[in-house]
Amino acid sequence: MKKNKLEPDSFEQEMTTVWSFPKRGDWATHNSKYRGNWSPYIPRNLILRYSKEGDLVLDQFAGGGTTLVEAKLLSRNIIGIDVNPESLKLCRSAVKFECDNAGKVKIKKGDARNLSFIPDERIDFICTHPPYANIIQYSDDTENDLSNYKVPDFLKEMEKVASESYRVLKKDKFCAILMGDTRQKGHMIPMSFEVMKIFENSGFRLKELIIKEQHNCKATGFWKTSSIKHNFLLIAHEYLFVFKK
Repeated sequence: MKKNKLEPDSFEQEMTTVWSFPKRGDWATHNSKYRGNWSPYIPRNLILRYSKEGDLVLDQFAGGGTTLVEAKLLSRNIIGIDVNPESLKLCRSAVKFECDNAGKVKIKKGDARNLSFIPDERIDFICTHPPYANIIQYSDDTENDLSNYKVPDFLKEMEKVASESYRVLKKDKFCAILMGDTRQKGHMIPMSFEVMKIFENSGFRLKELIIKEQHNCKATGFWKTSSIKHNFLLIAHEYLFVFKK
């Protein structure tokens, strides 16, 4: 499939620790149909800053394929993994376009907690966006789908994700992960910082902590009424952690 527009109309790499992308990316095959997917501006920034052409990138929560598209466009090779067969179909569709100097894309059904098919220290850069526990459930019965886990169990399983990420990444290379928080019974549950600690305990060192502004959290309707009634603020940010091995 040929696409006329293969890059954003205007793009400058982010230079601060606060990132905000009001407009969704509309180049190549990008769209916002996959619920909860990240803006392609995020992996574009990360891939350009923390990898080079020809490098092997890993996204073990491939979802709708946003990272795969950007890696292909930016001449990086990438392995995209997901446990959900429906996600894998979307990924295969997303990367069906032609471009010059395209990176090679490998898509595989698998579990981010067990990357045994990837040798130790094979990956040049990890760029991924896991589910935020069961805030958005991407399947009803897919085995090993972390989006079906409640927060305590999700965090426990993320220990295995962090361990495998550390194992497959080359020394002195980077791992970027976007994570959000949630609220239960009126109180914040800082999942993001728990995940940060998990990755640090696996051996990673925190290189950057980036605040990513959300633009789909308008204070209207049910949530606006509820936030006023129960006196809580609507969550309008996520954290992007960049770790170094």
